[in-house]
Amino acid sequence: MAEYYLYFKFLHFVFFISWMAMLFYQPRLYVYHAENMDKPDFVRVVEVMEYKMYKYIGYPAIIGSFVTGLLIIMAMPDLLKTGHIHVKLLVVVLMAAYHFHLGSYMKQLKAKTCKKDGMFFRAYNEVPTVAMLVIIWVMIVNPF
Repeated sequence: MAEYYLYFKFLHFVFFISWMAMLFYQPRLYVYHAENMDKPDFVRVVEVMEYKMYKYIGYPAIIGSFVTGLLIIMAMPDLLKTGHIHVKLLVVVLMAAYHFHLGSYMKQLKAKTCKKDGMFFRAYNEVPTVAMLVIIWVMIVNPF
């Protein structure tokens, strides 16, 4: 499998970028949703966008990221002996938890039971940026 390592890595980057796009944009949609609850027509449009972003971009991207990540490890098992991969895997687990937490907020917003406001979602939108910076830093700088 080692001969396919670069192909797996290429696909992993494609899925990771797609997943990050979803993680960056989904909370922004929640800002619009939370700040415009008094405009039902607008909210209906945003709800469709939230659903499509989460289900049609988010799910394939997270699954693709995990599958290609596993293929990379299978192709190069010695990666597990490096310190940076453990940091990356920890951050990926946290990002997955964030991903599914976004799904719970989507359900709350649709049911009109969400107590969070636009300012919360603006701040919450910074979480994937920090995660992405940590992952890129450990993968390129390899400080461990």
